[in-house]
Amino acid sequence: MEAVLFLVPLMALLAPLVVRGLSPWVRIPIVVFELLLGIVIGPSVLGWAGPSAFMATLASIGLAMLFFIAGSEIDFAAFRGRTGRNAVGGWLISIAVGLGIGMVLDPGGAAVIIGIALCSTALGTLLPILRDAGELRSPFGLAVGAIGAVGEFGPLLAISVFLGSRSPGPSTVVLVIFALVAAAAIWLSVSLPHGAMYRFVNTTLHTSGQFAIRAVFVMLTALVALSIALDIDMLLGAFTAGIVWRLVMRDASEPDRDAVESKIEGVAFGFLVPVFFVYTGVTFDLAALLETPILIAFVPVTLVVFLVVRGIPSMLAAPAGASWRERIAVGLMGATGLPIIVAVTAIGVSSGVLPPAAASVLVAAGMLSILILPATAMAIRRKVH
Repeated sequence: MEAVLFLVPLMALLAPLVVRGLSPWVRIPIVVFELLLGIVIGPSVLGWAGPSAFMATLASIGLAMLFFIAGSEIDFAAFRGRTGRNAVGGWLISIAVGLGIGMVLDPGGAAVIIGIALCSTALGTLLPILRDAGELRSPFGLAVGAIGAVGEFGPLLAISVFLGSRSPGPSTVVLVIFALVAAAAIWLSVSLPHGAMYRFVNTTLHTSGQFAIRAVFVMLTALVALSIALDIDMLLGAFTAGIVWRLVMRDASEPDRDAVESKIEGVAFGFLVPVFFVYTGVTFDLAALLETPILIAFVPVTLVVFLVVRGIPSMLAAPAGASWRERIAVGLMGATGLPIIVAVTAIGVSSGVLPPAAASVLVAAGMLSILILPATAMAIRRKVH
């Protein structure tokens, strides 16, 4: 218990140092090293750290924070016209093909889990990469943002409808209730005057009051708690909270908005999100792969399946007039997945419908996608320009 409390933050600290040390030769997303370092200190390698109820809770909060950030980064302008239609259409193709593959592999309950895992996109992981590259507001970045938003929101809806304790009919009714509550929150965030709140945010930005950060956590916990109470996936509440917060702050002055975003990102990417990724590495069942060596061969095969199921349909949302290189880069970004894969496979294993070995293959392929695909996509993108 004591070891994991120290070692997880230590690995989170080491990860950016490793990234910086390797940056002259290769650019690899920091989450890759957070995952790898977690595996190294976990039971599968050194055995210095193991499962912990406290760290599991922190990791869950970190995952919720990752989805909050993803929701708050959505640019609704990207959903207008062709890009939005094609992003949605591409995801519908992905979920249909993914479910088809799931039915072939396992006609039972695991089919839905496999299908959802194959059609996800790691928007929360891609956004920092786009931001660091200065691509967040470019046509390329907006297209990837739209693909990622649909690739996280769509699977969350599917999890809530098909993997809850209720049958799909009642689950849909409950989801409609959540949607009505979320719509009311969004309406209030758009309609109510915010002048007094913005002034209070400004006056507490550099004091111990920190009203904006406290408001974020109230909003996040309120919608997560509502999701849990309605027995739908908590990440849907976290994602929705991010959307609501973006709308609340839309008319704030740019310096105040930037200052608040910087503080939120400090809490998220400086503490909670790294805990999630490192602890995911700690709890990764590497032994399940090593005990059956043939499963290791299935990891790159599964990555290819991600590219086919999610990557190719994502290319539909590439900017108008994009070259084939740029379309391939968009497809590679769309096929990058991990958080949803971790969440949905955990549901499958805990419910007994997905074998731990199959979950390990899917999660390992998600890790591999983060290791290879964004770096490759950005390298192709740089060649385009």
